[in-house]
Amino acid sequence: MYLIGVTGGIGSGKSTVTRRLAEHGAEVIDADEVARAIVAPGEPALAELAERFGSEILCPDGTLDRAELARRAFVDERERRALDRITHPRVAARIAERIAWLAGETDAAASQLVVVDHPLLVETGQAARFDTVVVVLADEERRVRRLAEDRGLDEADVRARMRQQVDDDARRAAATHVIVNDGAREDLLRTVDALHQELVAAAAAAS
Repeated sequence: MYLIGVTGGIGSGKSTVTRRLAEHGAEVIDADEVARAIVAPGEPALAELAERFGSEILCPDGTLDRAELARRAFVDERERRALDRITHPRVAARIAERIAWLAGETDAAASQLVVVDHPLLVETGQAARFDTVVVVLADEERRVRRLAEDRGLDEADVRARMRQQVDDDARRAAATHVIVNDGAREDLLRTVDALHQELVAAAAAAS
């Protein structure tokens, strides 16, 4: 299989990119979905988070109160690193398990495109695991506007999340392909369609 990492800052449009690749037949693993799964009730990560940050991060039904966790974990670098130590290795391990499962499928083709949509691909030092790294970039103010207007997120919260991520220079340094998403959605989709053809060719050459 041909492994493709797709990353970008919050609001850059990377999820649109991965959805389009999925429409072309690529298998997509969403790191955000994995991150939610590893903190579900009964998971060791949830118990460890409650021990580290307090039982107040749990809702009455035992699920994670993400807003409360964010308030406690993003107060300073020390607390954020504690959160990362609990969650990041588990997310990486679960993604690796999924990739291994896909590789073991009897009908898995050597040229099959497997896309991992990971917002922290660069931050967690995982770029080297992939055959190709696609970075989606967009102007910061445009990203803030998208998230505030389209998703109803608080602007201050959006900017705080952005500060927790690496800058675009670091993303470019890790990229094999860069998509700049500063135009219309239709422009982005056409760019992804062309990228898909490149990836198919690269996967065929590597298989």
